[in-house]
Amino acid sequence: MGILTKKQQKWLSVVDEKGEVLSVFALGGLNEIGKNMYVIEYGQDIIVIDCGNKFPDESLLGIDLIIPDFSYLIENQHRVRALIVTHGHEDHIGGIPYFLKKVNVPVYATRFTLGLIELKLKEHRFLRESTLHEINSDSEIQIGSFHLSFFKVNHSIPDCLGIIFKTPVGNVVHTGDFKFDLTPANNERPEIHKMAKIGEEGVLLLLSESTNAERSGFTPSEQKVEEHLNAAFIKAKQRIIVSTFASNISRIQQIINATEKTKRKLVLLGRTMLNVVEIAIERGYLQVPDGMIIDRDEINFYDPDEVVILCTGSQGEPLAALSRLSSGEFHGIDVLRGDTVIFAAGPIPGNEKNITTIVDNFFALGANVIYGSGSASGMHVSGHGYQEDLKLTLSLMKPTYFIPIHGEYRMLHHHCLLAVSVGVEKENTFILRNGDVVEIENGIARKSRNIPIGNMYVDDGDVGDMEFVLRDRKQISKDGMLIIVLTMSKYDGRLLAEPETFSRGFVDQNFSKLRNGINEITFNKVNELLNEERYSWNGMKKKIKRAIRDYVQQQTKKNPMIVPIFIEV
Repeated sequence: MGILTKKQQKWLSVVDEKGEVLSVFALGGLNEIGKNMYVIEYGQDIIVIDCGNKFPDESLLGIDLIIPDFSYLIENQHRVRALIVTHGHEDHIGGIPYFLKKVNVPVYATRFTLGLIELKLKEHRFLRESTLHEINSDSEIQIGSFHLSFFKVNHSIPDCLGIIFKTPVGNVVHTGDFKFDLTPANNERPEIHKMAKIGEEGVLLLLSESTNAERSGFTPSEQKVEEHLNAAFIKAKQRIIVSTFASNISRIQQIINATEKTKRKLVLLGRTMLNVVEIAIERGYLQVPDGMIIDRDEINFYDPDEVVILCTGSQGEPLAALSRLSSGEFHGIDVLRGDTVIFAAGPIPGNEKNITTIVDNFFALGANVIYGSGSASGMHVSGHGYQEDLKLTLSLMKPTYFIPIHGEYRMLHHHCLLAVSVGVEKENTFILRNGDVVEIENGIARKSRNIPIGNMYVDDGDVGDMEFVLRDRKQISKDGMLIIVLTMSKYDGRLLAEPETFSRGFVDQNFSKLRNGINEITFNKVNELLNEERYSWNGMKKKIKRAIRDYVQQQTKKNPMIVPIFIEV
């Protein structure tokens, strides 16, 4: 595959008169799982692929979401032509409202994906300002220097696409997230014939997802999950509680089918589940028998063996419906002894502890719990291709150059090894980090430069790098806070009362003695600085903070946040 085909040689000789360079890089999605955002640019044209979010771990105190740093795109927004979305998972669409508010470009996505994007834009009150275009696997679009076409892939959400960028120097292919399932629950089979045709035409550069690059074999078919679900539903004697990703429409359809076979009613819990199912039904992606879905207020009108509860929370989210059911905090619905609880989703690494807590709670309530990885429980298969899926894609595409994407470093490394094993030249593979740029000029690809980027944090609607805010929060969580209130004369700056010191989250056995010492130091420091800093409250605050910090560290070996508050009277 390191040898160029005649068609590739022909394309590579077609460099425009200006000798423009084709550049490819990621602003998110490399060396991590989440917040995918990839950029391809040629001449004066930039196209963005996906704009997702990543959920924070416990170290990011109070942060709601992590989104890509699109500062580069803001600086070059006059060249950004479009955002192309491969599918509707949060790690591919969660950052779109924040991006469009800064760089309002047309968005191209499939019918189901657009439904999810519209829902987000409505929540952000930005739908009217957005330009959305529906595409499918047969669409062809000319955007600047790029001619785009598409091919259908399997994944764990409907309407997923791979993208072909025909450029003046050759074809670039982005696979999106994918696996090969020839017996999918939604009958959306991968367009392998298109992928083979693309490979015959010649692929200069392939970007392919790497999530399961460490797992051998092919990804199991969704058909196996349906068999296990049906068996569990038939065996269950009382209520059935099933939790899965709201976006996994195929899994939800399987649950609906099993509910129908066992002549039960279906209750939906969780705002996300309700919204996504509504969109899926409206747009024809879910087939639900009339009268099957009932309101949660009706649940007690039916015997326990007549009800299935479908809810969010399969990853142990503390506020999700499943967690509240397990702790008995879901108003109006109690888990009964003998109920069956099914986790129809695999645990994402890092969520195991929360999931285990919920499983323990359900067992303590007397429920029968089916949980664990997909291979252990039979209730889940991955939406991402295993090694043989990845090798098949590489063999079909026959790329000259290869960049593994959507994965942590070890996954990207293993994917490169797979590429070499099927014929890609080792020196033609690139393991990148976010911001690393691969440039292709005159048919030669090289890692050329790095675009400085970081993370952008969303905190209750506010967006920014927030490094200082997080540093302060971590300091407070570790050593607490000391607040010193000083009542000052606004005429001559004198203290009108003794300083008052309060603590929050700061523990010391001799706090009364420490407080007296802080108040004395504060009083003396104010008098000392009165003439020197008469008209500089900020200067006085800094010196008071430094004096108190030195004293507290000397006395306690702790470093609480020091907050002087001046009240002028």
